[in-house]
Amino acid sequence: MAVLATLNLDSNKLSGKIPDSLFNSAIGNLNLSKNTFQGYLPDVFGPKSYFTVLDLSYNNFWGPIPKSLSQSSFIGHLDLSHNRLCGRIPAGPPFDHLEATSFAYNACLCGKPLGACK
Repeated sequence: MAVLATLNLDSNKLSGKIPDSLFNSAIGNLNLSKNTFQGYLPDVFGPKSYFTVLDLSYNNFWGPIPKSLSQSSFIGHLDLSHNRLCGRIPAGPPFDHLEATSFAYNACLCGKPLGACK
């Protein structure tokens, strides 16, 4: 998919697991919001992961935010809101420049920019 720069599949009632390969492709603008994807977010991000926009909001993802997401070469806008994610938000890039709205309405996320973890 070297020539596909944008993939916008929001509001399509898609479900199941997202193929890991989407997160390490040349897609720089990936919008999979407002579907019914579920399960853990794959821990497959790395230096080839470069996103101007990564929107996974309004799905049914659960578990922690993958630590490998911080190994992405760039993430300009990340939206993980309206899921069932839980645990500490990783520190450092890209998380250090994101607003609380990127993580709102999840089961039990904590840490900057949300409240402190207990």
